[in-house]
Amino acid sequence: MTARVTDAAKPKGAEQSGEMPFLDHLEELRWRIIKGLAALILGVAAGYLLLTRVDVVGFLTQPILPFLPAGQKLLFTSPIYPFLLTLKLSFVVGLLVASPVIVFQVWAFLRPALYREERRTVLPVALVGLVLFVAGAALAFYVVLPIALKVLLGFQSQSLAAFITADEYFGLTTTLVLSFGAIFQLPLVLILLVYLRIISAAFLRRHRRTFVIINAILSAVLTPGDIVVMTAIVMVPIQLFYELSIVLALMIEHRRARAAAAAAGEPRPGASAPAPGPAWGAPPPPLPGPPSWPWRSEGGCWGRLSPGPASRRRS
Repeated sequence: MTARVTDAAKPKGAEQSGEMPFLDHLEELRWRIIKGLAALILGVAAGYLLLTRVDVVGFLTQPILPFLPAGQKLLFTSPIYPFLLTLKLSFVVGLLVASPVIVFQVWAFLRPALYREERRTVLPVALVGLVLFVAGAALAFYVVLPIALKVLLGFQSQSLAAFITADEYFGLTTTLVLSFGAIFQLPLVLILLVYLRIISAAFLRRHRRTFVIINAILSAVLTPGDIVVMTAIVMVPIQLFYELSIVLALMIEHRRARAAAAAAGEPRPGASAPAPGPAWGAPPPPLPGPPSWPWRSEGGCWGRLSPGPASRRRS
């Protein structure tokens, strides 16, 4: 027999529904996982069919082609490597195709446990996170990777010849793309921490110098080769994201303080205070008297006096 939560015991925004038994939770989780895996398998199959008809590998090798001898392609040292590369790329494409279904299954499982306010923030956070990841991956593939290859292959080029294998190239590309996509999630993570009251805008401003040092070290590690140009290309957007996080954190805290003040019946921060009333014991202000001549009251209404006979005789 399952216990139900009364309406009085529920917090504001909670769903008006009963609790689910533990075994039912496990059963629902099992079906959500099965549906997500089925979508992933179908996505991998679709990705494999796509790779057999579209030259995805040729597109991914565009940044390295200018640095290879004319007519030369990337080399591989194992007979099974082309097949393994196709499987890896099929899995990546399948994961991208099945990601909406997987995210929906996760959302459907967690939705009953969230309050109404939390449900409203999940979709915007997911969309912003997706946009930031795509932006970071695009910056890594189209900007950082070509510069990194030019710098790295420029060392000892007079005495050494490059023997670049597909395994090493795709390993470097995957590392850069995923690292930049993860780094671009920084403002989203910081804003979530502020929203959960784990950190504050004052904390971010107080540790700004520490973050600059961490940012420089992390950017130098993620960008092999030139320690000045490449590091600056990575460091500047990350620092701008940090400053943007501070601004958004201030906005969140100001909105939270304004809501708390409105709930307590106090004036909002920055709003003008109401005019003070008369002091205790002060005489009340005089009441407005009747209007002066030549006005008079007739039947409770004030009107202008008309000139009488006497006044007309004087004129």
